Order: sequence, then C-alpha cells, then structure tokens
Amino acid sequence: MKWTRRLRYINAKAKLIILVAGICLLLLILFLLPSGKVNQNKATWLWDASLIRSETEEIVAFSGREGITTIFLQIQKEVTEEEYRRFVAAAHQKGISVHALGGQPDWAYGEGQGQGMELLTWLDEYNQASAPEEKFEGVQFDVEPYVLRRWDREQVQVVEEWSANMKVWVQEAERQNLPLSAAVPFWLDSIPGPKGENSDSFSRWMIQNTDAIAVMAYRDSGEQMYELSKEELKQADELGKSVWIGMELGDTEEGEHLTFFTKSEQEMEDEALSAAKLGSDHSSFAGLAVHHYQAWVHKRTAMVEEKR
Repeated sequence: MKWTRRLRYINAKAKLIILVAGICLLLLILFLLPSGKVNQNKATWLWDASLIRSETEEIVAFSGREGITTIFLQIQKEVTEEEYRRFVAAAHQKGISVHALGGQPDWAYGEGQGQGMELLTWLDEYNQASAPEEKFEGVQFDVEPYVLRRWDREQVQVVEEWSANMKVWVQEAERQNLPLSAAVPFWLDSIPGPKGENSDSFSRWMIQNTDAIAVMAYRDSGEQMYELSKEELKQADELGKSVWIGMELGDTEEGEHLTFFTKSEQEMEDEALSAAKLGSDHSSFAGLAVHHYQAWVHKRTAMVEEKR
C-alpha cells in the first residue's frame, strides 16, 4: 500500500511539474511574440505656405526623417498654383500626401459658407489643371467658432449653421472625389449634435459626415492625449472613419501642460510613442497630427543646439 501511495504521489507531482512547466512555456511564448503593430504615421500642419517657395527640399526631407505621411498645407492667395504644384509633386515623389487646408472661425456662420466653397472651387480648378502627381489628395477644414463671442451666447444656433455649412462642403468634396477632414477640439463629444440629426454628440456627427477628423487633444502627456481622443476613436471605430490625435509643440499662453514646447526631446519622443501605442488599439487611428511644422523644426533645431 505504501508503494502504491508513493507512486500516486510521484505521478501527481510529475503532472503538477509538467503543468507548471507548460504554463511557464506558454507565458514565455506570449512574452516573446511581437506585440500589436504601432501606427507611427504622422501628419503636420503647414500654415505658412510661402515657405514652399524656397524650402521645398528641406520640408520634404524633414518630413521623411520624422515619419510624416500627410501634410495639411494652407491655401494662400500669395502663393501661386505653380509653386503649389512643385511642392505637391516633390512631396508625392517621397510618398507624402498633401491636403489643402483652410478655415476661419466665422466660416461656421451661415454667411461663411461661401468662403468654404471658394476654397473648394479653387481646389477643383487646380486639380483639374494639374498632373496626377501635382494634385492635392484631400482637403481639411479648420473652423473654430468657439473662439468668437457668439459661441457663448448662441452655441445651439452656431452648431446648426456650422453643420449646415459642413454638409454643403462635404457634398462638394464628394463630387470632386476628394476626402474631407476637419480639425476639432477634444471636447466636441460633450456638445449636442444638430437638431433632428441621428447623433448623440457633435463629434459623432462630424465623424459621420467627414472622412476623418484631427482631434486637438493638446497635452504634454501621451496618455492624456489619448484619453482626450478616446471617445472620438471609439465613435470612428463604429463608423469606419479615421482619427488623428493632435499633439502641440508650439509656444502657447494657455498653459505649459498643453504643449511639449519646454519638454526635452526624449520626453517628447516617449510621450508621442505612448499616444501612438494606445491609439493603435483602435482601427480608426490614423496617427499623430503634430501642430505645427515650423514649431517642430524649431524644436529639433533647439535640441541640436543644446547638445553642442
């Protein structure tokens, strides 16, 4: 009987050892497996379009080094179509998509609809007269009526006019077969959508009616940038749309916690990667949108000079 009990004990112990070893092996395999791919694509806003006259090579080279795949380039009357064509072609050759950028706070008002249409009309004529590699591949509207006093007094009415304008612009962009995106504040998910529309928030309405949005989730923490964009990412996951998480590098009087202006290069890189990792859990995540090109260049230049 003693030998039988001992044999049972040995068998049970052996099974336990095998089970523990199996669990350890499984955990090791899971640890060694590559984690989900992190989307590190980046976009940037280039507000001073006059720079493309003399700095096209520098802008394109910088974009290549920084992983920029999309440039939102402001359309300015002072810049000629030929200057835009040369720049767009140079960027296109390096795999960088260029989107026309325009907008003013009062474009959200009913009387501002025509200004948005002027941009789209110019874009249509420009693209029709351009070679394939010279064409803009999208358009972004940066309309921020909440910086004007009327927003506080008549927010509901401004939302009605803003959404009505967006519908007209989206329809025209669709006619041109041109993707349209919008830059929006992170708190737009707390604003009710237009009356009579099937949207529980204005952010959902924006996502439903555009191809992509860039959320201005400006903080000096990658985790906070993600948290401020999370609701929009979830909404876009459901709707099959795209979301850029915004990142601020410029100097701002609104508070140091909104920007990486005074942060070290390593902090900036670490937090950008953190936001990208968290964002990559969403099918809608398009990458980080860095505000803005000139601030980014200044940041890199300052870091190089500090290391000397």
